[in-house]
Amino acid sequence: MIHYILQTVAFQLIFLLAYDVFLKRDTFFKWNRLYLLATAMLSLILPFIKLESFKKVVPQNYIITLPEVVLGQSDANANNTVALNAVVLKQHSVQVWELVFYIGLIIAFLLFLYKIFKIAALVVKNPKQSVGNIVLVELLNSTAAFSFFHYIFLGEKLKAEDKETILKHELIHTQQKHTFDLLFFEVLRIVFWFNPFVYIYQSRMATLHEFIADAHAVKHQNKAQYYQNLLAEVFETKNISFINTFFKQSLIKKRIVMLSKTKSKQINLLKYALLIPLVFGMLVYTSCTQTLNAQNKKNNTNTEQKKESPLVKKIKAVKEQIAVQGHVNKEEEKGLSLLLDIVKEETFNANLVEEVLRFTNQESKSELVEKISAVFEQIQVQGNLNDAEEKELKNLLVLTSDDGLNNPLFADVLNDVEVPFAVIDQVPIYPGCEDLTSEEQKKCISENISKHVQRNFNTGLANTLGLTGRQRINVIFKIDTEGQIKGIRSRAPHPDLEAEAIRVIKTLPKMIPGKQKGKAVTVPYSLPIIFQVADKTADDKTKTVAYQENKKKDIFGVNMEEDIEVPFAVIEHVPVYPGCEEGNNAEKKKCMSEKISNFVAENFNTKIADANNLSGRQRINVIFKIDKEGHITGVRSRAAHPALEAEAIRVISALPKMKPGVQRGKAVTVPYSLPIIFEVEDTEMLDEVTVNNAPDASNTSNELPFAIVDKAPMLPVCKSLKTEKEKRTCTSRGISEYVNKNFNTNLASQLGLKGRQSINVVFKITKKGKIEIEKSRAPHPDLEAEAIRVLKSIPKMIPGKQGGKKVDVIYSLPIIFQVNE
Repeated sequence: MIHYILQTVAFQLIFLLAYDVFLKRDTFFKWNRLYLLATAMLSLILPFIKLESFKKVVPQNYIITLPEVVLGQSDANANNTVALNAVVLKQHSVQVWELVFYIGLIIAFLLFLYKIFKIAALVVKNPKQSVGNIVLVELLNSTAAFSFFHYIFLGEKLKAEDKETILKHELIHTQQKHTFDLLFFEVLRIVFWFNPFVYIYQSRMATLHEFIADAHAVKHQNKAQYYQNLLAEVFETKNISFINTFFKQSLIKKRIVMLSKTKSKQINLLKYALLIPLVFGMLVYTSCTQTLNAQNKKNNTNTEQKKESPLVKKIKAVKEQIAVQGHVNKEEEKGLSLLLDIVKEETFNANLVEEVLRFTNQESKSELVEKISAVFEQIQVQGNLNDAEEKELKNLLVLTSDDGLNNPLFADVLNDVEVPFAVIDQVPIYPGCEDLTSEEQKKCISENISKHVQRNFNTGLANTLGLTGRQRINVIFKIDTEGQIKGIRSRAPHPDLEAEAIRVIKTLPKMIPGKQKGKAVTVPYSLPIIFQVADKTADDKTKTVAYQENKKKDIFGVNMEEDIEVPFAVIEHVPVYPGCEEGNNAEKKKCMSEKISNFVAENFNTKIADANNLSGRQRINVIFKIDKEGHITGVRSRAAHPALEAEAIRVISALPKMKPGVQRGKAVTVPYSLPIIFEVEDTEMLDEVTVNNAPDASNTSNELPFAIVDKAPMLPVCKSLKTEKEKRTCTSRGISEYVNKNFNTNLASQLGLKGRQSINVVFKITKKGKIEIEKSRAPHPDLEAEAIRVLKSIPKMIPGKQGGKKVDVIYSLPIIFQVNE
């Protein structure tokens, strides 16, 4: 609220400065009136307007989406920690500044009513006469003259010869509804009684009203005589801020000066264009404020994540997927067994390499198989595991191995094993919950922890810290193998709230520890606390259902009685992207994936690479949900740089509304996982490319991506084609056909390769039309060598040109080498 008030005051100050410096001396009275009304309203509205981006959308031809990359795998990506029912703490209190605000508002409103009463008394006590739509009120023993709506008040003692001029003047006020302008500012004065700029606005408007009325009245009278009328009268004016007075001492000089001015030139109307950059700048400010706040929160959230290596993150993704599924099939079990072999062997032997390749190259993959394959690929890239990565892998496998808790291989991690609440055999038992069933014990521990927090949390912190409204505290803790509380962490808007939450959780009693396969294990928990301050009567109850708490579930383990989420891979009727309405379920899935992929490719701002000095292969993982109304919700992203995360969230949030997914005839929420591979030139990893050949503004060399060069390099056979587009297509197709024709497919039998092999080569077509290899990557060195041999044998080409000059052009070529078993 305070931030909104400060923004409003600042905007009004800027608008008024612009008016006083550039506009108020001109005779464009109607335009000035519109300016004052519009800017006053804009100052109230602009703080609420948050535009996501002012950046130019990248043209589609800057982005090459490679066909072998599929965006849009489903991923529920749940936490390993159980979410307990939120604890809601309420305290009714009123802060001092709130009290002052309301007292000031009441006083301002009472003053307004007093002024209305004074006007009403003048109407009742003095003689009146109706003339058409106007009511003339003669003020006894007075020389005052003013108007209010359709009432015109004229003093009895005014000279008869002056009344006609004054009447014409006041008629302009009534005809142009000037009273509405002043009442608008009067309402602002009541609400923003502490804001001096509202009073200035009203003063400027009142002055402008007099200029408008004078300009019309003087058309029917000599200017000199009109000046004399202004100066000669005895000044007796009712001190009411929202009436239009003819005789007001402070305005007489200004009115005479304005009457003596010549009409402003039409060219001066261009001054009003100043409003455009002013409003634009304010929108940039309000939008950036929102972005910075969100970015700060994101930076805080991801501080610990950035310390994790890519392999640790991929292993955790496997753990999370197992927690979501609650089980593993035979193929997934095979992958976990291979990971165990890697831990035992500590390196890849020939047989293990063959088994891993067979596992990762299978065409039909489940979510868990995909994530296990990603772990294998990362291990292959690194070549070895550090201590932290090996420990994380063991923490995963100790739970999935048949006798992991008794296997000496895992002796060094047994004390650190954490079993998700969703899959643990026996949950921790709160004192007093011993004689209940397993499901009842889950409910009992949740209720007792909530009650404990409600009883012991110091709600007096509200007064001490000056907090108001709804404050959310997130607490994570663990119940260890001894039943003790440990590893408490909390996050809240104020450090004292965090400290208080930690203090309360530390006082939880010792429990009977959770057990897995008969052995005590550590169980992580998450507890959201809603701290409600001040007299808010809205129901802020937050209901979070613990994993597997409900009994009525369908064959996929989905609770059909709650607000459910159904994975994209198994839902009966997938969400429908606009334009994908036709076809069966499988076709709609494919269409949706392609549409989302194209949308990201078209809208992703590739210039982020330059702005943040990024290079190489940047992977962004985005998780979002398509809710029961088809809206995009719960967008989260993880990337190596916060700017990439923010850009991914911006693009996904802009996806159009879809037709929601349906399970068992009911609309459901569908979680969706989207990997985005952001490829920047000079990368070392080319095993997966999605955003490719992005222009690099910082590139000061003569090398340009194939997608943006004016005239692309071409094969001689393509020279006769007419358009640049045809020549590009001909060259791309010709290179692909040449590689396909000349690649030595006998390598399969020589190397013992099977399944799908992916080779990526980045090469340069020089100013002389020759091929120079920049970098390459493949599962086997011989495949790399063969790809390089074939590309180097391509005949000399016609070089590309930029601005009429020959340049080197970078080209990226993915080669899919398929071996039939």
